[in-house]
Amino acid sequence: MSENEIAKIAVNICFNIHKDYGPGLFESVYEQIFAFEWTETKISFVKQQGIKVIHKGIDMGIGFIPDIILDNKVIIEFKSVEALAPVHYKQLLTYLRLTNLKLGLLINFNVPLIKDGIHRIVNNL
Repeated sequence: MSENEIAKIAVNICFNIHKDYGPGLFESVYEQIFAFEWTETKISFVKQQGIKVIHKGIDMGIGFIPDIILDNKVIIEFKSVEALAPVHYKQLLTYLRLTNLKLGLLINFNVPLIKDGIHRIVNNL
C-alpha cells in the first residue's frame, strides 16, 4: 500500500473522529481513538515509539517520539492547539528526514472544520 493510500485512510478516520467529538479534547485522547480505529484496518502501526538519533556513527539515544507511524511509511503528529506554529511543520519534516520516510500528516483537531486542520508534509515524495 502506498503512502498516499495509507494517508487517505488516516484522513478518513480523522474526519470521523472530529465529526463524533469535535474540537476541545486533549491530543492524547484523539491519538487513542485514532489508534483504536486504525486497528480495524489491519495495517500495522506503532504508537509513541522512541526513535534514536545517530550522529557521525554514534548513538545519541532517543531523539524524538512520533505520535504514530503507520505501516512504517507515514508519520502522524496530532495537535489540539489554537493555531499551529511554523515549528510544528518543521518538527514533522525533521522526523521524516531522520526516519527516511516520505509522508507525514500534521493534524490539529482544535479547529471548527477538520479539513482546515490536516496538513501533508512531504520529504522527497
